[in-house]
Amino acid sequence: MASSLLGSLFRHKAVIGEEFLAAVDKIDAIAHAAERQAAIRLMNHIHVVDRIFAGHLRCEPHGFDATNTANTPSLGELRNAVLVSDRWYVEHVDGLTPAVLAERIAFTFTDGLHGSMSREEMLAHVISHGSYHRGAVGGILLKLSVAAPRDLFIAYLHRIEPERRAAV
Repeated sequence: MASSLLGSLFRHKAVIGEEFLAAVDKIDAIAHAAERQAAIRLMNHIHVVDRIFAGHLRCEPHGFDATNTANTPSLGELRNAVLVSDRWYVEHVDGLTPAVLAERIAFTFTDGLHGSMSREEMLAHVISHGSYHRGAVGGILLKLSVAAPRDLFIAYLHRIEPERRAAV
């Protein structure tokens, strides 16, 4: 089985992704249409890259020719797709052995260049990539005085295991 750390990181990713989508939904679609669109595009980019790497991890075609879609999905469509994708990652990671995590896979990026990474490196990329872009979404939210979720792994751990806050 995969390390408990990877499992925790992907469970955190699922929770914080939903929180960010809920926060984006609070952006006034009339008064701040451009900012809302930008935030949805960033969240969609995270999702598309997640799906691209899911294809790489399965050694199957992912069906994307770019790291975002030409058309922006509605927030509801994106939320549903992200929910399914995040569930897949949590289940996938929980079933991996150390030997499988170490396996190096060759693939082609959407720009046509070739690359190779271990499964573990790909999973680390998915985690760090999403965190980076959620930071940009957080900046949009803060600019509009919409409360941004605290995208901190430690905050997630303390939420799911409040006993961690007890004095040692």
